[in-house]
Amino acid sequence: MIFVQTLALFLAVISLIAVLAVLKKTKHPFRTAATQATLGLGAFAAVNLLAGYTGVTLSLNYFTSFVTVVLGAPGVICMLVVRVLMLA
Repeated sequence: MIFVQTLALFLAVISLIAVLAVLKKTKHPFRTAATQATLGLGAFAAVNLLAGYTGVTLSLNYFTSFVTVVLGAPGVICMLVVRVLMLA
């Protein structure tokens, strides 16, 4: 269990460093980060609002919150793809 938690923390730190490196190259890094986080939260909310029609939901926990805020809408889409592949 400790190995899995350590691996998850390591991957989270690596993805956060990658996102910060990309934001450093933009003209307005704080506005870009806030926009991406807002779009991610909107995508996450839309997925859970449409769960009655699609049958696919994403639970709210630390991992999904981190992916939603740091990676934005592409992170939510990746979580959806993984969720759908696991259901099939």
